[in-house]
Amino acid sequence: MEREKSAMNKLELLAPAKDKECGIAAIDCGADAVYIGASKFGARENAGNDLEDIAELVEYAHKYWAKVYVTVNTLLYNSEIPAALDLISKLHEIKIDGLVIQDTGLLECDLPPIPIIASTQMHNNTPERIKFLERVGIKRAILARELTLPEIKAIRKQTSIELEFFIHGAICVCYSGQCYLSYALGGRSGNRGQCAQPCRKLYDLLDAEGRIVAGKRHLLSIQDLNLSSHISDLVDAGIRSFKIEGRLKDRSYVSNIVAFYREKIDDVLASRKLSKASSGTSISDFVPDPNKTFNRGYTTYFLNGRNEKIGSTKTPKMVGEPIGKVSFADGRCASIDTSIALHPGDGICYFNSNGELKGTVINAVNGTVITPDKIQGIRPGVMIYRNHDHEFLANLAKTRTCRTISISMKLSDIDGGFALTAKDEDGNVAEITHLCEKVKAEKPDQALENIRKQLAKTGGSIFECSGVRIETREAPFMPMSVLNSIRREVLEKLVILRDQSRPIDEASIVKNNFPFPEKQLYYRGNVLNDMAEEFYKRHGVESIERGAESGLNLRGRKVMTTRYCIKHQLGLCTKHGSSSRIAEPLTLIDEERNRLELRFDCARCEMEVYLSK
Repeated sequence: MEREKSAMNKLELLAPAKDKECGIAAIDCGADAVYIGASKFGARENAGNDLEDIAELVEYAHKYWAKVYVTVNTLLYNSEIPAALDLISKLHEIKIDGLVIQDTGLLECDLPPIPIIASTQMHNNTPERIKFLERVGIKRAILARELTLPEIKAIRKQTSIELEFFIHGAICVCYSGQCYLSYALGGRSGNRGQCAQPCRKLYDLLDAEGRIVAGKRHLLSIQDLNLSSHISDLVDAGIRSFKIEGRLKDRSYVSNIVAFYREKIDDVLASRKLSKASSGTSISDFVPDPNKTFNRGYTTYFLNGRNEKIGSTKTPKMVGEPIGKVSFADGRCASIDTSIALHPGDGICYFNSNGELKGTVINAVNGTVITPDKIQGIRPGVMIYRNHDHEFLANLAKTRTCRTISISMKLSDIDGGFALTAKDEDGNVAEITHLCEKVKAEKPDQALENIRKQLAKTGGSIFECSGVRIETREAPFMPMSVLNSIRREVLEKLVILRDQSRPIDEASIVKNNFPFPEKQLYYRGNVLNDMAEEFYKRHGVESIERGAESGLNLRGRKVMTTRYCIKHQLGLCTKHGSSSRIAEPLTLIDEERNRLELRFDCARCEMEVYLSK
């Protein structure tokens, strides 16, 4: 109970790790935890990592009492479960801190005592579903991105499970785990880590009469999430783990965004009786800026209700920072009306006369006059954006951001020598003794200063010394070699002690018959193997249809459910003030002529997407 209470007083900044290097960068920049994909069975098929790399990341993170969570969060076929269990056993052996899963079939198996984290793909969007997860032994639930603050508060009020919430990065337009569009169109399942992202494609929107309402637009593409101004609100709502999306993002992105949110969360910690979930302080040599690395523009999504247009319908690519409009162009150079300094190597982009995003690189700069590599389409009146700040990203790539754990030292007398103690910021105390003949210093002040200076040198270690106290009867003379040796010895002992005292969570799945909130599960229940079927039957589900990936024909069936609404995006929602009426049903048609029928549940403020027969 005390540990659970302590956990509620800590805030965790959770970062993505494409690979070991990205994970280490995230830890260095202040992440309290990272999540990384294993070699297989992860929801990002192209972000897998072998056990050796994960083990090295775990060892590095644990020095700072940071955690490593591993994703094994795809749906599994019967034949894959033995391999998944073998993988999970090996992950437990290398001391990972949590396992992110989607497939409930794993809960019916004998798992090692790793804390289980319910992936957002489990459709964690109601108090009833979260309460069920808690009662079967799930340690943490990653909530649906679509939730509002009142909905999060309602979940917190009815449960005590750890709550994790996305605060930054790309957003799936569909409720996670409930999207079958990629599988329906091309056999690549998002629930199997293979999403082809059809939501980022171009579409025409037609009304019931076949008239084009909106043509050649990315009508299912939405902006990226940025909740940096709402950390306090989320803390009040009960969130304790703040998650950055991006397991396909590079090291520069991870470093920039983690450093940015480290500052934001530290500001909240400073104003409340809360602490961070790991040790150490990160010192960055750059000023983080989330506008400088990949984004599609930012939205707060539905956190405060439906009060903004959230679509990224012009392009799913990064447009970047608005620089200014072109005032002059001569076929070789262009002058931009701007006060922003541009540099050779900067990437710029613009929308051409057809509304297509085009880009080029700046070869030379003279004040506000640029010489781009390609100037076609850059003409007076065109707005120029910078989507690659060469100077910022070059500095970020060579950052030497470091993370250190604060310690203090004390040198004191013992019979026949001295004792040196080192105490870290978490209260761990290491002590070593040095037996020697005590020699009184001829120059006491100089000797004391030399002792403090040498003992405070912690370079090459994870520690930063905040002060050295000398509590000896007389100022001793101690050779530099001795001071270096005892300092090194006490720090090595402190590292071992920290590893021994690092908080470790263990949890077990509870085999009970607590009722699942639904009695019937259709294909959207994502049951793909016998173990998952057994799990749900034990929890009172009476009728189960196997998941889409079992080979279902999805023609005429729902392939998406989303809170994003195309009518609202286009200003056609009568519920939110539009006087325009449009003949329904509406249909989306992609460039391959696939037809998607849209249905609107206005009472629930949701849009449903069906694959036409």
